[in-house]
Amino acid sequence: MPRTTPPRSPAARPPRRPRQRQGGRPPVRPRRPRWAMRAVTTLSVLVLASAGIGHAVLTGLESDIARVDAFRDMKNRPRAGHGMNVLLVGTDGRDKISEAERRAYRLGGEPCHCTDTIMLVHISEDRERASVVSLPRDSYAELPAHTDATTGARHRPHPIKLNAAYAEGGPQLTVRTVEQMTRVKIDHYLEVDFTSFMKTVDVLGGVKMCTAKPLKDSHSGLDLPAGTHDLNGGQALQYVRARYVDGASDLGRMERQQRFLAALVDRATSSGVLLNPMKFREVTRAVLGSVRADEGFGTDELLALGRAMRNFSPSSSEFTTVPIGQMGYAVEGVGSTLKWDPVKAGRLFQALREDRPLSAERPKSTPVPRVEVAPSEIRVQVENGTPTAGLGKRVDTALAAAGFRTTGLPANAADTSVSRTVVAYDPRWDRSAKSLAAALPGSELRAVRGQGATLKVIVGSDFRQVRKVRTQERPAQGESPVVRGDEVKCP
Repeated sequence: MPRTTPPRSPAARPPRRPRQRQGGRPPVRPRRPRWAMRAVTTLSVLVLASAGIGHAVLTGLESDIARVDAFRDMKNRPRAGHGMNVLLVGTDGRDKISEAERRAYRLGGEPCHCTDTIMLVHISEDRERASVVSLPRDSYAELPAHTDATTGARHRPHPIKLNAAYAEGGPQLTVRTVEQMTRVKIDHYLEVDFTSFMKTVDVLGGVKMCTAKPLKDSHSGLDLPAGTHDLNGGQALQYVRARYVDGASDLGRMERQQRFLAALVDRATSSGVLLNPMKFREVTRAVLGSVRADEGFGTDELLALGRAMRNFSPSSSEFTTVPIGQMGYAVEGVGSTLKWDPVKAGRLFQALREDRPLSAERPKSTPVPRVEVAPSEIRVQVENGTPTAGLGKRVDTALAAAGFRTTGLPANAADTSVSRTVVAYDPRWDRSAKSLAAALPGSELRAVRGQGATLKVIVGSDFRQVRKVRTQERPAQGESPVVRGDEVKCP
């Protein structure tokens, strides 16, 4: 298939920095996962390009990108599919972060330059969809024959954890290994660190995040009360790194990361920041200043992508993780790994090759709110607080259809002049009350001590509808749900 963007003539290329030697870093003991760079790497592809700013604004910025020859002498590669595939690799580099920032955001210690984040981003040929697939760092992998980046020794194929491919053979071996595992041809390679992440969030003016409950993690330093927050770069880094907030560990962290990424894309595309040429240049320089990319990803490619993606939005993106078939798959000399489900993973990567959505097409409508307590666990008594006959019965039926355990015996309220619908609840069941209120847009929460476990809805004249809500689904082992960007961002 032809390339998604036209190749540039040699004369059009600006001077590049001398090529950096690949590898050269001694193998290190893997550290705990760092996802912080995931949002900014995806932003590099999905957001910065979407502004469609003219070539003149980007002149000179290409020289800020450190180059890496990720595809040199590669043979027997998969057939090219439709669209563009970008391999995003995140490291924990923090060389340009100040000592004060390291202390404030718990970034002490020496970086291991590990590939703790490995992702495939597929941008559809029509530039109307981006599919983001996370590849767990502990995935069981079979490294192809290669030359060690540090010692120069020739190695035969052998099993290893996926993130160790970078330590043994740098970007080239990482690309070769991912292509071998997925049979998806990689078009571009991007590598980014903590510094770029923090700078990008700050230049965008921060990102708004909301949380229904307090989030506190002593390891990352995250400490957010329930509510809405404007996070700066350092706080955002804490948010996406936190994994000890609740018992969900990595699964809970993945959910928060998806919410952050959706909010970041929304901030960049809806605030007008990227329509301002000078601000766009600032954002671009913040991202590109700490990025390493393949030789073919430059200004022309960025602009061509941007012209096609001007209407990109959170609803245009979808996120998932490669399906896991066996947790704790023990490998001699390697340790405990995650073994992919060959059938489900095969279907996932076939969809990427064929440029198909990872989930069935859904209408781009208002996302279903997610709540902490499932409707099936909430008992509700409905009272009609208006003179409209039959309204209480209609609301009771609608709540039951949405999954709530209604009494089925609606009554008339003592006051029939209620203007705003009320959710009355005992403070001990406050989380249930919030779930019920989410199903009744515009309703008022009213605490009533001693009311008991049954919540009461007093229907007001403002009632318009009952909307469905759902809890965050916990997939069974091996299952990887696909979520769209507008379903995980802060409403």
